[in-house]
Amino acid sequence: MTQLQNAVVLITGAAGGFGQELTRQLLMAGSRLILTDLELDILQKQAETIQYEVKTGEIIAGIAADLSSLEGCQTLYQQVKALGIPVDVLINNAGIGLFGRMDEVPLAKWEQLMQVNLLTPMRLSAMFASDMIARKKGHIVNISSLAGWIAPAGMAHYSASKFGLRGFSEGLLNEVKAYNVKVTAVYPFFSRTPILQSESYGTLAQGLEGIPERWVTDPAKVMRQTIRGIIQDRSEVFPDAIAQITQVLKRYFPGLIGWLFEAWQ
Repeated sequence: MTQLQNAVVLITGAAGGFGQELTRQLLMAGSRLILTDLELDILQKQAETIQYEVKTGEIIAGIAADLSSLEGCQTLYQQVKALGIPVDVLINNAGIGLFGRMDEVPLAKWEQLMQVNLLTPMRLSAMFASDMIARKKGHIVNISSLAGWIAPAGMAHYSASKFGLRGFSEGLLNEVKAYNVKVTAVYPFFSRTPILQSESYGTLAQGLEGIPERWVTDPAKVMRQTIRGIIQDRSEVFPDAIAQITQVLKRYFPGLIGWLFEAWQ
């Protein structure tokens, strides 16, 4: 099992909806956090508010980082290394969304999405895994999406990034488990976070508005289940009811998923 009390945890995308919940709940678990996001001022204000509310755990550092490039990932890695504190748990949470038909979304937009959602977790995992392998201790957590199992119309780019992250997580686990390094991939459904307000384009631009409010999940509950999965060293976490049901249907009744997509759209 992964012990979170006093564990050093690096969270990317820490200022977002899931990032704030991870910060809050890991502080409650007694973890020591390194937080990173694009805007340092926003990150620090949120972190100070959460730390004041929780009053347990520790925020070691807040780091501004643009992780949409190799250089940004390398800079973050060097800044974390400069702290002189080994990272026990890396949570690759940073991500962006887009909605629209493949040919109607600007190329630069979906290429940036692939950088942040897929290449960034791969880069950071490769960097920090080397340290974890040397120590024979560590845990890498990739926040994917249920879109890593299903690909509705309007989400080809997003699903490609999350399908890729799913495959990477599985392969990485098989490569590092011999060194006592754990890997967990998390597959939540749409949650009440800013990703629901992602940029939309073209004829499918209104797709996300069709999601019933009752389906949208509570990020606090989703991250509570995620942290439980991390502690239990689970390789896959489906942290809400829709994710759990959908992955079973996808595995055993894939035709039914297609029918449900058509009914939704």
